[in-house]
Amino acid sequence: MKNGILALGVMLLLGVNTQANASTTICVFDLLGKSGEAYKVMEEWALTAKTWRADVRLVSYQSEAQADNDFEQGKCDGVYMTSMRARRYNKFAGSVDAIGAVPSYAIAQKAISFALDQRNQRRLTSTVGHQVYEVVGISQIGLAYIFVKDKKMNTIEQIKGKKFAVLAYDEAQKIVVKSLGGQAVLSDISDIAQKFNHGQADIMAAPAYAYKPLELYKGLGNDGAIITFPAVNMTMDLIIRPEKFSSNFGQNSRTWFLNRLNNNFALIQKIENELPAKYKINLNNEDKIRYQQILREARIGLTKRGIYDASMMNVLKRARCTVERTNFECTLGGE
Repeated sequence: MKNGILALGVMLLLGVNTQANASTTICVFDLLGKSGEAYKVMEEWALTAKTWRADVRLVSYQSEAQADNDFEQGKCDGVYMTSMRARRYNKFAGSVDAIGAVPSYAIAQKAISFALDQRNQRRLTSTVGHQVYEVVGISQIGLAYIFVKDKKMNTIEQIKGKKFAVLAYDEAQKIVVKSLGGQAVLSDISDIAQKFNHGQADIMAAPAYAYKPLELYKGLGNDGAIITFPAVNMTMDLIIRPEKFSSNFGQNSRTWFLNRLNNNFALIQKIENELPAKYKINLNNEDKIRYQQILREARIGLTKRGIYDASMMNVLKRARCTVERTNFECTLGGE
């Protein structure tokens, strides 16, 4: 009997070790493939993951839709992709990218830091269907500005009747563009720039990170402009099936992402500083407040419809009002 218990104990121990050291696969989306910054981040992460007794294999994807599909089909144990697409796996983390909710990098850093805080561990785990998912990392991509083919389109009223390229899987973008009287040109992240560059769309939103690799200067031409009003803040989420990893893996991973946030934001701001000044149009304060009010109303409506997570909307408002205490909305309810 004693020998039987001992043998069972050894088998269980071996089983735990095998699970902790078993190879896992992460699908990594980066428009530039293995040469892109997102993939490089994941290479650093995978190397560090060895110290958590995890053997991670990365698979590069230049198509976000394919990376998502392969994750859904179980070909990957985790996926690294934009938070907007990842929102269906975890609405709390996916709502960090809510329209107009993060208008500066100071606010973005506070928002991501809070989202990854250990106190939010339960919110970062969700069940969709019969599958449990966990958010184990969030990275900054950048504030998305409005790119227009004609610099005369420099007010929100000018959107009326114009073709605005939006990501087809993000209901929020489609709803807001329609509410402003624009024509939504349904796109994917892999072809949205082509539609702008080739004249199929008059307007699109994109972060500075996309300017060079997606050759957005072709769409801007001589008459275009970049309106430096942050319509949305773009992030990446790392989502896993937690049963494929050790019990402390998620917290170790989130801590790693938190510890590299300063470097993450420094790189993003360096890329942003490289945007050509000749294209930039800065809005006056009156217009900024007016647009913030419009996007705030849209956000409240989208949250009521269940597209955004209400608790994250509250977090983002607190982040905005901590950084900008005189913000018009700080005395208002609703978020």
